[in-house]
Amino acid sequence: MTADQRRERGDLENEVLAALGTAGRPVTAGEVLELLERDLAYTTVMTTLTRLHDKGAVTRERVGRAYAYAAADSAAVTARRMRRVLEGGDDRTVVLARFLDELEPADVPLLQRLLAEAEQAQQDGGQ
Repeated sequence: MTADQRRERGDLENEVLAALGTAGRPVTAGEVLELLERDLAYTTVMTTLTRLHDKGAVTRERVGRAYAYAAADSAAVTARRMRRVLEGGDDRTVVLARFLDELEPADVPLLQRLLAEAEQAQQDGGQ
């Protein structure tokens, strides 16, 4: 695959995400194709939606024999990306330590609060 093909696919993915955002509700691949107002094959749109779903950028739900797609929550997408980066490192401790080094000072108390809440939720769920 050439750099131009990758760029075109990335551009199409962005256009599909924008169309999903414009729709404001879950839509089928056929509806996405109509929203794009481009001369594309249905299979191209389906492939793009499948790739976006595999990346966690869109959600899908069964509607009859088809799927309806919607843009995923951007915070959830970012969290999944962060987790993949963490899991891809050789040493989780080092990766987390570097992440902490990159935080703004104001983020540290927020992270501490979130960790305490997560710990409390685990304790409450375990009893």
